[in-house]
Amino acid sequence: MFIGDLVGDDLTFFHQIRELTSMLNGPARFLPGNHDIDYDSLDGQHEFDSFRAQFGPEHYSYDTGKTHVIALSTIEYPTAVPAKKSDDTYGLGKRQLQWLRADLAEVPKNKAIVLAGHSPLLEFFYSDEHSTKQLKEIYKLLDGREVIALGGHTHMSENLRAGDLMDGWREKVGEEGLPFTHLTVPAISGQWYDGRVTENGYPTSIQRDGTPPGVLTLDIKNTKITERFTVTGGDSSKQMSLGLNTPAYRKWYEDNLEKERGTVEPLENPLTVSRDGLDSDTWLTTNFWMGSTGSTVEVSIDGQAPLAAERTQQLDGERPLLGAEYSDPAAVAEQFVHGGGFAEKTSHLWRLELPDDLSAGAHSASVTATDVHGRSYTEELEFQVSE
Repeated sequence: MFIGDLVGDDLTFFHQIRELTSMLNGPARFLPGNHDIDYDSLDGQHEFDSFRAQFGPEHYSYDTGKTHVIALSTIEYPTAVPAKKSDDTYGLGKRQLQWLRADLAEVPKNKAIVLAGHSPLLEFFYSDEHSTKQLKEIYKLLDGREVIALGGHTHMSENLRAGDLMDGWREKVGEEGLPFTHLTVPAISGQWYDGRVTENGYPTSIQRDGTPPGVLTLDIKNTKITERFTVTGGDSSKQMSLGLNTPAYRKWYEDNLEKERGTVEPLENPLTVSRDGLDSDTWLTTNFWMGSTGSTVEVSIDGQAPLAAERTQQLDGERPLLGAEYSDPAAVAEQFVHGGGFAEKTSHLWRLELPDDLSAGAHSASVTATDVHGRSYTEELEFQVSE
């Protein structure tokens, strides 16, 4: 399922999308995004005419085994003319909400629900700014059901679990937090194909939370739904990026914060920290791209007993933390120099403060990240301590 932004505003490419996806080893289904709309017909009825002509209805549902999949059109524009491309909001509209209510009324309670739309129902990154207008009504309709919600639009990954809470959500979800899992799906394009091109021909295109381009898969068995992420051009064994957040990195970050991304000189020796730097907060960082509440990250330095890393965002009612201390240094080092998003905050970053008594010379860290489903992944990082 392609959940929107099939093209970049030029709808004449829709027929090529049909041709390309006909090569897949299964059926392809589509949702419209804010870049798939007839902007000359923003009247609440005809903005999806071109989409319908090529791909069918903009909202629909179907069953797969014991799971009911609901595809929604979640991008709305004001009907006043002229509307700008930036005027979009997250919403279903009265007619689609009525259809959703009727559709769910026919679905047995023992079926799981996958609810997909282009924009997330709500999100961590924009927790103070964006949420779907009819969120409370949607939650009420889905009450008591096994549900996973999918969204895209923002070019990042978010794995938000039941009970998670951010300050900007309180009015919509209450102190109990989210009622079910919300997944924001990384983009195939990453950050719009930005960054440098790697040896395998794919751009780095790291997204604004530090996630590389890729595809999300839902493995469905009966009513159990398990998500997994695959990096574009890679496989499912790669699930994290590691870095060092040092005083030198934070100074470089602040010195270059206002410069255009893709024009910054690289940070020298990003995997080296001075003895003085160890005394001034240096963290080994792990961006566990599909990490969530219930995930763990453990770090073994030089073969010693593993230590638990701390998640920078607890999602227990706080506001998003951002800035150099909470950024992903591995992603920012790529983005400042080669272009891409800006990983100044993320819901899935863990960090471990390095001991201040590490000796000068080479060191190694073995990092094991375990997701909420019990799957573990291990990566190694070599770094240096200098006098």
